[in-house]
Amino acid sequence: MFIFLTLLAVACGKQDVIIVDDSPPKIPERVIPVLPENGAVPEILITVKESEWQRLLDAYNKNKDTQEYIRCNVQYSAGSHTDAVVDAGLRLKGNTSRRYPGEAGALKHVHFGLHFNEYVEGQKLLGVNRLDLKWFKDDPAYCREIFCYDLFQRAEVWTAISAGYTKLRIKVGSKETYMGVYILMEHVRGDYVKHREHLFGGRNGHLWKAKWGASLKDPNARMGADDNLHDYTYELKSDESDFQAAKDQLQSFIRKFNSMGGDAFYAWAEQNMDVPLLLRTYAVNVLVGMWDDYWTSGNNYYFYFNPAGKFYFIPYDYDNTLGTSQYYDSGRQDPLHWGDDSANPLVAKILERQEWKEYYINCLKTLAKGDFRADVAIARINGWHQVISPYVRNDTGQDMKILDRPASWGNHSEYRILNLGSNNNFFSVKYDTVVAL
Repeated sequence: MFIFLTLLAVACGKQDVIIVDDSPPKIPERVIPVLPENGAVPEILITVKESEWQRLLDAYNKNKDTQEYIRCNVQYSAGSHTDAVVDAGLRLKGNTSRRYPGEAGALKHVHFGLHFNEYVEGQKLLGVNRLDLKWFKDDPAYCREIFCYDLFQRAEVWTAISAGYTKLRIKVGSKETYMGVYILMEHVRGDYVKHREHLFGGRNGHLWKAKWGASLKDPNARMGADDNLHDYTYELKSDESDFQAAKDQLQSFIRKFNSMGGDAFYAWAEQNMDVPLLLRTYAVNVLVGMWDDYWTSGNNYYFYFNPAGKFYFIPYDYDNTLGTSQYYDSGRQDPLHWGDDSANPLVAKILERQEWKEYYINCLKTLAKGDFRADVAIARINGWHQVISPYVRNDTGQDMKILDRPASWGNHSEYRILNLGSNNNFFSVKYDTVVAL
């Protein structure tokens, strides 16, 4: 069990008072393990009629951001266990990563979303009604996003989704394509809140997706229900019929967060947010070097207001990590001023309180010396690579081998993650940055 020590640094003579929070971790069972207990890589087979696949291509040609579903059958196999869903929904996913998925027999790596009760109510796979499939875009090391979500789980960040490896095959008509190794992920919608209902304190709250510029500063920012037509800064993903109440709640939260200060703000934050959970979330976020996040650009996160109005931050989209960055040196950037404190003040304002700042620093150091330590992290990744490497080569001809380097477009191409002892190992550089705090 991961135990965080909250250091209050309250002097009693020459001794400090140390409060130890050793309560049981509030983590639900992972929907998707990194790998099953038997160590085998699961496999998903998606079967689609040619006419349905053509409908997907037509929808993309009309609107590359289409959210239209097509019918498919899905079979999941893990060792001796096999499960299947007939008449599931399949759609394309992604923002800047979106591209044409290819004709039957000449498919390309793209992101997919699966919705098991899009056409038949009540269907589930792995106990949930939605799953996502992501290819390792910009991650030749085949590990970044999985490593991050695994680290969130180890740090007791129960709001983070679970993710694991899977092999993927897609059969369009009579033509089957082995797509290689994909990431199988929980979807932040559908059964996501239900799976964590006992921790959120209810599932009938309001779930939002935050897009670029979602600073939590402007109560008049663009807000709307998910309609596939408009580009909202804050997009409601829960009950659309309750949109006005959800909007009023979000606007009120933004106004109060930004207008209050001092002890009044700290008391309000304790009542209306899970501050320790937020700080653990951001300790992981900063450790892995997630630059395209809330703190830097107001991007890539969800949040949930439970039925009592309490705010929960949900981390999301962690492929640009572990040395892949664009704005600054993600290994050496100051963890106490990770992004723009003024433009995106959520974390910075929390850190103004000394004991919360110390809790955050302690979270960083505990992880840096434990599950994030270079030798420990590398051993974990090497273990995954040993299992998946025979299955990386695929019929698309893309992303055919595991390479230890960041994305080609990044601003620090020197970073590596598997070369223990070198000066450019990301884990080691980040460790030095954190322990110096």
